[in-house]
Amino acid sequence: MARTLLRLRRYVRRRPLRFLSFVLLYLTAGGSLVFLRAGETASGAQGSGPEVGRGGPEGRGLGLISRVFREGRQPPRRYNPPWLKQDSQDLSVRGGRDGDHTGGWSRALKGRSMKDSEEGRATYLGCYADNTHKRALRGASFFDYKKMTVFRCQDNCAERGYLYAGLEFGAECYCGHKIQAVNASEGDCNMECKGERGKNCGGANRLSIYRLELSQDSARRYGSAVFKGCFKKPENVTLALPIAAAILNMSVDKCVDLCTEKEFPLAILAGPLCRCGFPTAQFSLHEREDEEMCQRCCPGDEAENCGTDDYFLVYQTQVQDKRCMDRHFLLSRTKRLTALASFPGAGNTWARHLIELATGIYTGSYYFDGSLYNKGFKGERDHWRSARTICIKTHESGRKEIEAFDAAVLIIRNPYKALMAEFNRKYGGHVGFASQTHWKGKDWPEFVRNYAPWWASHTLDWLRYGKNVHVVHFEDLKRELFGQLKKMVVFLDQGVSEDRLLCVEGQKDGNFKRSGLRKLEYDPYSPEMRATIDDLIRVVDKALRERRLPGVPEEYSPR
Repeated sequence: MARTLLRLRRYVRRRPLRFLSFVLLYLTAGGSLVFLRAGETASGAQGSGPEVGRGGPEGRGLGLISRVFREGRQPPRRYNPPWLKQDSQDLSVRGGRDGDHTGGWSRALKGRSMKDSEEGRATYLGCYADNTHKRALRGASFFDYKKMTVFRCQDNCAERGYLYAGLEFGAECYCGHKIQAVNASEGDCNMECKGERGKNCGGANRLSIYRLELSQDSARRYGSAVFKGCFKKPENVTLALPIAAAILNMSVDKCVDLCTEKEFPLAILAGPLCRCGFPTAQFSLHEREDEEMCQRCCPGDEAENCGTDDYFLVYQTQVQDKRCMDRHFLLSRTKRLTALASFPGAGNTWARHLIELATGIYTGSYYFDGSLYNKGFKGERDHWRSARTICIKTHESGRKEIEAFDAAVLIIRNPYKALMAEFNRKYGGHVGFASQTHWKGKDWPEFVRNYAPWWASHTLDWLRYGKNVHVVHFEDLKRELFGQLKKMVVFLDQGVSEDRLLCVEGQKDGNFKRSGLRKLEYDPYSPEMRATIDDLIRVVDKALRERRLPGVPEEYSPR
């Protein structure tokens, strides 16, 4: 027996592919159960019995083979659906915030049959068809390809005041105030949640939908909206704002509720009328008027203003503007590799978010960051030379790396802000914060000593070695997003859609803005640090001006 096993072992070593082919044919012919049972017995004997011998080569060989075939007979791994390679937030938020919001409910339903569905604060309604062009739920949406659970989706939708929450592809969450789709077979909603084994989160173009029983806090937030300002009536008001209704006892909440129900991102109080619509070229919200022009008390609430016939008060509802949400890879491979270059902490990820929304095309990366991929940056997985993305994120500053690109968008940010942002990212993640221990210990001074010179050399290298460089100052992009982003899109050789750019303005923050709630209460920069950084700012400012480019913004100070 030992001699036979030794011959078998030699044969496997010499002709492994032929051996595996014979074994596969044997399994296909019906001998799989016998073979696997023999393998398990041999493996078990290796651990406890004297027949094979502990650690002997025969035992190891059979144990390995049996383990390989046992693993091969497990249920197949679910790969991402094909559409993920063409179309699109740990979280890609489209109109939502990152994080768990667990204060509203004690527990939530996790995908059960109708008879068991009423539990906690949600009711499972069933499996519904979905369509990437006409969503069944058309409110906010966000993705989590790593940790999505039923509760997380429900809680995020409830926190935003939505009536329905739906899960799809095991990782996508959609919110809405009404269901605009037909029922599908329950068997179609069979994809396991990425963050919750044994629970289903929809399927391929199928939504597992729950009706939410909102808490009182959520119900009050249902009518909440962001105040945008007072604006003059557009010339063709019916074209710019197609929905209009006279509401008895008009109030801000009633107008916002109406436009939210009708799935519009803007609620406009126009005297006796409530109008709903989108930001458009006819009504761009770029020219604000003095709020005194809109002062007229609401019939339903004298403490509020409802605008006038000629000057409108505008609020942004919780409805997500979908005009800039579709994304895909380039339909044909580009011949020009364009870098999106920046010093770490200068807003590269935010710029990628803006570019993807403005163009509808994925951005790539010189690196691979799994957390960014899980948050919706699908170009992160592509090789940076794939030529399928519109531009490639990079923090590199060497001559060889720079000359590998044909063009570049160079983002420059105030070093005082960039250094703190990168320090927070290094010790707290993309949206987290470094601890006080890091700030007050040795980490911060050492970080500034090493990274501050790099801030200057990074810009100087790209100006020196870059072939076709378009400079964008982070501060200018924040201050004048529409104009600066439009220039970036033109430089990237893409057609400009003003409606799409206006859509970007409504959801410009994305998923990578720190809350600002943990700002330092003291200045972390010592006088010696400031003296060094100020000298570096002067060097960069001089280099920009020598190339007939605008110098650094005034807030950098000094000159």
